Amino acid sequence: MQLPLKNATFHTDVQPDRRDGHQPPDRALGRVIACDGSRATILSAVSTGNWLATDAWAIGRMVSINLGSSRIVALVYKLQAVDDAWNEAEENPIRVEVEFLGEVLESAEGRLRFQSGISNFPPIGAIAHRIRSGDLALVHDLGDRAGVEIGHVTQDASIPATVSVQDMLSRHFALVGTTGVGKSSAVALLLRRAVSVRPRLRVLILDPHNEYSSAFPDLALTIDGESLDLPFWMFKQDELADVVFRARAALDDEPDILREVVSAARARYRMPNAQDRARDLGSSLLKRPLDLGIARQSVDTPQVGPVDAVTPYRLKDVFTVIDELIGLHEQRWPRAALRSLKVRLESLHADPRYRFMFGRANMYETVAPILAQIFRIPMHGRPITAFQLGGLPGEVVNAVASVLSRLAFDLATASQGACEILVLCEEAHRYVPSDPSLGFSPTRQALARIAKEGRKYGAYLGIVTQRPGELDPTILSQCSTIFAMRLANERDQQIIRSAISDASASTINFLSSIGNREAIAFGEGVATTMRMRFAELKPHELPAMGARGGEVTSRFEPTLDDMVRRMGS
Repeated sequence: MQLPLKNATFHTDVQPDRRDGHQPPDRALGRVIACDGSRATILSAVSTGNWLATDAWAIGRMVSINLGSSRIVALVYKLQAVDDAWNEAEENPIRVEVEFLGEVLESAEGRLRFQSGISNFPPIGAIAHRIRSGDLALVHDLGDRAGVEIGHVTQDASIPATVSVQDMLSRHFALVGTTGVGKSSAVALLLRRAVSVRPRLRVLILDPHNEYSSAFPDLALTIDGESLDLPFWMFKQDELADVVFRARAALDDEPDILREVVSAARARYRMPNAQDRARDLGSSLLKRPLDLGIARQSVDTPQVGPVDAVTPYRLKDVFTVIDELIGLHEQRWPRAALRSLKVRLESLHADPRYRFMFGRANMYETVAPILAQIFRIPMHGRPITAFQLGGLPGEVVNAVASVLSRLAFDLATASQGACEILVLCEEAHRYVPSDPSLGFSPTRQALARIAKEGRKYGAYLGIVTQRPGELDPTILSQCSTIFAMRLANERDQQIIRSAISDASASTINFLSSIGNREAIAFGEGVATTMRMRFAELKPHELPAMGARGGEVTSRFEPTLDDMVRRMGS
């Protein structure tokens, strides 16, 4: 059967379209032959060497369907030849499946605007066109919202890819992608753009691979295991128990004993004769009870009210209480459990890897200097903290992440909006896995609290993971802006597909084949679902630049003594 596929057919009874000079002279592509509520099928034809075959009809590109008073914008998601054989001499009919994204409307004054969804469906026979550059730019325009440029639209490199930092942060965001697609570089780019337009924003990066210290040489303070001070008395009971008992299962009574002796040590610290006891036990101990409040001198130094687990206590008092319990005539606890707990605590205290918890714990009289270091108060031009979790013992990483996330929320709440804090959680599936029985419950709770309540207080969450299928879906559902880079795993793709609420779910169908630095961005932070390519960073702004290409420069090469020290030997 002869099909009416010649290009001349597409031009009949159609007024010439306005177009840029660089566009092909023939913009008509085909005609609608089927339509439902969200998709349409277009019949077209291509020939060997024809620009239509290599440019217009490509997966992920947008086309327009002209209705006269409006133009429907549609996304190509499937191509199929009508015949099994290819004819080199003539045009070959093809079926193009498209998904409706929205429509471009023109007012009586000639002003154009794009709106998601469509009010008029294309009739059978409506002509599909190569989309105008102006319409494509309009589709990705944020309108009245302020945006920052993070790259360009894949379909047309002259059109910037912009994101609303306000919406991206306040409603949380996620960036997912398999290893090697440029995920860390994209994160670094987003953070640079965010702090450039939000002067009150502080960023805490939970960095398990120690790769961001080189990405912000001018904006970040790097904290590793050697420079960190996070006193043991700032850990809540369950966080401390995770540190103490993670390496070896606890005896039946040990967790209850730990709870009692810590409570007794705190009480002894608050006793009126605490100063006398401090003199007897050593000059490095605290000399007065902790001041739970920090006077707010300005908007940059927020006040922190009373918080559980900020009243200090002395480890020596813990040992004293345990010894007293061992010496009781009527035993409340088994002596074996008491001695086991004391040995555990003594081992942690003596372990150089835990120096950040015990080495200078009783040199601080308030939490102020600790918060000032971690959350950059004042900033001094460095609003980002790259917190290197990779240098800490594996047994303590979950507890430290819990403490930091909890402090971030408490500080943002106490600041009454003066401090905006973004917690950027790399490898988030480690801390909030999809299986509730895995991970560390306090960390999950702390991050979930930021995700659910943080927006009201200026505490924001950024999630980065290469395995979204292993991430708690509740956490991901709280992220209203998602940047999906290449994902090969079908389960991971399905998780992202379920997160898309608009009419562009078919975009995810080709998520496994997009290029490096490319992403599908969707959600509150962008105008509409967008296939884009992140801008390229300068060499000195790249994460882990000292170990790129498998080569380690002499500047970053550790000595043998450094490696032995980091191993905890």
